[in-house]
Amino acid sequence: MSLKVTLGILATGLTLSGCMQATTYEATNTANFKPRDKELMAKSTFVKTPVAEPFRRAIVEYHRKEAPGSIVVDSDNHYLYYVMDGGKAIRYGITVGEEAMAWSGIAKVGAMTEWPAWHPTPGEISRLGVPSYVAPGPDNPMGSRAMYLYSGGKDTLFRIHGTNQPEYIGASISSGCIRMTNEDVIDLYNRVKLGTIVVVLEPKHGDSPFNSQMALQGGGGNVTY
Repeated sequence: MSLKVTLGILATGLTLSGCMQATTYEATNTANFKPRDKELMAKSTFVKTPVAEPFRRAIVEYHRKEAPGSIVVDSDNHYLYYVMDGGKAIRYGITVGEEAMAWSGIAKVGAMTEWPAWHPTPGEISRLGVPSYVAPGPDNPMGSRAMYLYSGGKDTLFRIHGTNQPEYIGASISSGCIRMTNEDVIDLYNRVKLGTIVVVLEPKHGDSPFNSQMALQGGGGNVTY
């Protein structure tokens, strides 16, 4: 084997090693769960399917320019990022809407709810055959937390919320909302506040790490738009 080929293989190995080291997976800290969380999650009847490793919660290097405290949703790759200081972000695996139901743009967290009820839209009632109201609980499709996205002073009807179908994390099957595991959405909910900026990237924009047009003002603050 030539020296050039040998060096090339070594360089590739080091690069892959560096990529692996840049991802630090995070286990769920149940100490952050409230008594009601523990009670309701223990009563869930859905199968608690483990999330595939690429979609497990992790701390990763982050090279986009959104300010710390912002949320960035990369629907193409089924990731949600919570931007932190120091070029880092918490990356969560998500379920997103099918292409025809997808939404992209800039919004803010306009409301937040623990163990929300589900009020399906008329379209969901017609398409899915669900009732007009589903009470809060462990098997409610909204899961353990919901963050409601507002834009231009109006509810977009899109939410970031939990799920009773963890097996679909990493897929595009929802009615447009952004689903996370109940454990991950509790973790995110504890980090954000009203007014947090949420950027949902347009299709094919998730691989552009230096796009600086979105969310430069950071997260938090009062909802005044």
